[in-house]
Amino acid sequence: MGSCIICGTSVDGRICDLHEEDAVFEFRGTSPDQLSVGRYYRGSVDGFAEFGVFVDIGDSVTGLLHRSELDRRLDSLDWDSGDEVFVQVKNVRDNGNVDLGWSIRQSEREFRGVLVDDPDVGHSTLLEDEDEETTEAPEQSGNADGDEESPQSPEATSEDVDEPADDSAEAAVDADETSAGAVSQTGDADRVNGAGGTVGQGSDDATSDETSAASTGGATAVVEADEQDATAAAEEAATEALSVVAVGTLDDHVGDDVRLEGEVVGIRQTSGPTVFELQDETGTVDCAAFVEAGVRAYPDVEEGDVARFEGEVRRRRGEIQVETAALTVLEADERDAVEQRLADALDDEARPEAVDPLTDDSTVDALSEDLVEVATHIRKAVLTDRPVIVRHANTADGYLAGSALERAALPLVTDQHRRSDAQYHYFDRRPLEGGVYDMDDATKDTTTMLDNRARHDETLPLFVFVAAGGTRESLDGFELLNVYGAPTVVIDDIDVDGAVTDAVDAVVSPSLADAPETTATALAANVAAHVNDDVRDDLRHLPAVSVWEDTPQSYLDAASEAGYDETAVTQLREAVALEAYYQSYEDKRELITDLVFGDDEDDVGGLAGHVAEQFREKVDTEVSTARANIDVQTVADSEIAVLDTDAFSHQYEFPPETLLLDELHREIRAEVDAVVGVATDTLYVRTDADVDLHELADAVAEAVPEGGVATRSVREGSIRYLAGEQSAVLDATLSTLSDDL
Repeated sequence: MGSCIICGTSVDGRICDLHEEDAVFEFRGTSPDQLSVGRYYRGSVDGFAEFGVFVDIGDSVTGLLHRSELDRRLDSLDWDSGDEVFVQVKNVRDNGNVDLGWSIRQSEREFRGVLVDDPDVGHSTLLEDEDEETTEAPEQSGNADGDEESPQSPEATSEDVDEPADDSAEAAVDADETSAGAVSQTGDADRVNGAGGTVGQGSDDATSDETSAASTGGATAVVEADEQDATAAAEEAATEALSVVAVGTLDDHVGDDVRLEGEVVGIRQTSGPTVFELQDETGTVDCAAFVEAGVRAYPDVEEGDVARFEGEVRRRRGEIQVETAALTVLEADERDAVEQRLADALDDEARPEAVDPLTDDSTVDALSEDLVEVATHIRKAVLTDRPVIVRHANTADGYLAGSALERAALPLVTDQHRRSDAQYHYFDRRPLEGGVYDMDDATKDTTTMLDNRARHDETLPLFVFVAAGGTRESLDGFELLNVYGAPTVVIDDIDVDGAVTDAVDAVVSPSLADAPETTATALAANVAAHVNDDVRDDLRHLPAVSVWEDTPQSYLDAASEAGYDETAVTQLREAVALEAYYQSYEDKRELITDLVFGDDEDDVGGLAGHVAEQFREKVDTEVSTARANIDVQTVADSEIAVLDTDAFSHQYEFPPETLLLDELHREIRAEVDAVVGVATDTLYVRTDADVDLHELADAVAEAVPEGGVATRSVREGSIRYLAGEQSAVLDATLSTLSDDL
């Protein structure tokens, strides 16, 4: 029996079933059937084929990592033959073929232990004494707080004092030898007294044997005390001589003893030392502390502690590592000082420099401070290894805005992390239906983030809501995230509720500055330029693309300068709108990236032109059908067009009801004051009048109290109700709406 290297549970081997996927194995077998399905193995690239990558597991077994298992295109892998990779064994077939799975962890340090999978002995800890540097790791000194224990010196006993005078010299010799010869053997009590410096030289010759013996013992004790004081003073001086150095400068200190101060951001127990990941304002470094093979050093130290490390800087396997000699957890003022230093440095690094707006835009000018604040949150998340999750509406505006942030953040993620899949692990873009973050969405996000934290020690992500989350319908979702302390920011072009502003960490919205209306894309693109000024030229055309009609001339000019004429802008908008519908529940980025940042401005028959042609064909057909079946009702002095969307549109096909009603309203707005779409349990309102949807829903709910009326999505202009009360709800809506027209 042994104990799990991660949790300490008694197991047959060195890892329990619960944590087996947290470790990586080195295979020492000779046959595929000796592999364990589900385990992660270290391997090396053997070769490539059209259908995948062949990976050697150990010296005798080769498996196939099929391209369907990859999280990217096969031709985008940056692997070469012989490269070390980490894969999971998914299946071992009867014919000996081995099916492999992708691992998002592609370095040894990302696993929580390295074990040997040897069929002859089972799995045991991979002893790192095969690595000479690890074998020479210093033994842990001091306790968990870094205090070193002073050696105990021999003490004079009562027997020493009671010895006869004839034996006093011998006693002195013994004491001298114990204290490394500080006093030489003389056999003369007076000479010993003189050497010790504790008894005056004017003693009578008739001094008793007892006095001589006592003097000898006193001299010895004082010498020992002096030596201890000198040793302690030397150690204290050596400690004080160490000044705090920055992690980012350790390349210049290889071979030196240094002192580091920062936050412990990770702890992993290897088969040899305990490795603490220390982060300061300049970077992160591994600090190895060794007490006994596989035994946790400094067990009282936890992730999140602010600590001082002292030790020698070494280069191990090409990476800097500190061999820890002392570790002290800082408390009170010392901790506060380090935390403040780290926070100040992080804020300084994350806060972007002043960036000019992408176009001449008074709204962006009015919101400049808010743009900087949100950009700082995003940059800080990348710098602190916090994943960024962009939640955007599944509309053209939402996709364009989300893609702008993605374009800016991905290069920063790549620079921050060595992992080849970091862009997929630390940045994600997820569409939201209707631009509302409800409990369904929040529960899925919370479940995922808690699972990642439990399984991979992942920091809770930063959630960025774009063209979404601005109204009270999202409050329940925000409150669930707040329970766990996940940070949130909102970028929205509609009126943001005050309750939302209080529930999130930062907001960008024209409504908060009484600025002119714009699109979420125009706001997000300017945030993105602040996040990463290097990509601003890629973003200049996006504000124009996001506007369906009456596009500001400054937006069109910026797009033209970027190479997109008005035709290309229109085609791109329509192409993104079509793909936004078909990718409503997907977070794939490649197709949208090809559309938004491709070269279609030079080839109107390219991808965007092709997709836009499908958009126009499908929309024109549906609008033509809708126009033939609208019921124009005169209510008071208002003309309101009513369309039964269930009866006169194709459900679950493009275009969706929201986009169909938008297009229909643009075509007939000169003829009617409003368009109302009626589905089974949802009602949609389109009008140029200043109508507050919340107030409209409240009035209808008061008129039809049994109708279950409530706002569904302000962005969609939708109200929900009970299907059985459709007729009463429609009548109340038309009556109330006519008062506002």
